[in-house]
Amino acid sequence: MTQPPVVLIGAGEMGGVFAHGLLRAGHPVHPVTRGMDLGEAAAAYPEPALALVTVGEADLHTVLAAIPTAWRDRLGLIQNELLPRDWEAHDLPQPTASAVWFEKKPGKAINPIIASPVFGPNAGLLANALQAIDIPAREVGDYDEMLFELVRKNVYILTTNIAGLVTGGTTGELWHHHRELAQTVADEIMSVQAWLTGTELDRERLMAGAAEAMLADPEHGNTGRSAPARLKRAIGFADEAGLAVPKLRAIAAEHGAS
Repeated sequence: MTQPPVVLIGAGEMGGVFAHGLLRAGHPVHPVTRGMDLGEAAAAYPEPALALVTVGEADLHTVLAAIPTAWRDRLGLIQNELLPRDWEAHDLPQPTASAVWFEKKPGKAINPIIASPVFGPNAGLLANALQAIDIPAREVGDYDEMLFELVRKNVYILTTNIAGLVTGGTTGELWHHHRELAQTVADEIMSVQAWLTGTELDRERLMAGAAEAMLADPEHGNTGRSAPARLKRAIGFADEAGLAVPKLRAIAAEHGAS
């Protein structure tokens, strides 16, 4: 039996993975690519099961500001550095959200690290789509637990990217040989995340969760092109919050990301 359709906003590497999974799970997929009018697309597909936004984090707020009324209560979000403040800034209701724990680079196979947690009205649909292409995924039934998972992913990606500006190398090397640096950076990132969320989460549990991911794929490279921008963004938030974050500032000064 044909499953209900899904609108896919963004058709890059990550969007392609989700399109594959959704199609394998039986959902017709209607892509909305860069330059297409969202209003016209919503008129053509007014009642999708899900309007999944797969654009990068730099484009997220531009897209959320333009979401048609018909799709506002059908959103799915999967971006790195995603937090509730992102959709709340646009007065959007609770979307289906996932902390995505797999990587897809051009010309390379999908690299799952750990199971991707999914929360929200269509968590089952999105988890099933990933599982249909053998990407581990799990439903999270509690908002507080999903908030933890989003912050955990942010601690992982920001710590490995920012500490990696100093060390280079892999996440396994970072944890085994530069643990003090990793923990110091992570602690400052957790302070920034606490300000962004208005919630102080269990730091030992967050650190353990980030370390689990570092060691699940120990050959994963620490840094990429986004690392300096992530560091600059974290310091910008720290400035707004009045946080000292001395290690982040020292790394920025040394590596030209201030």
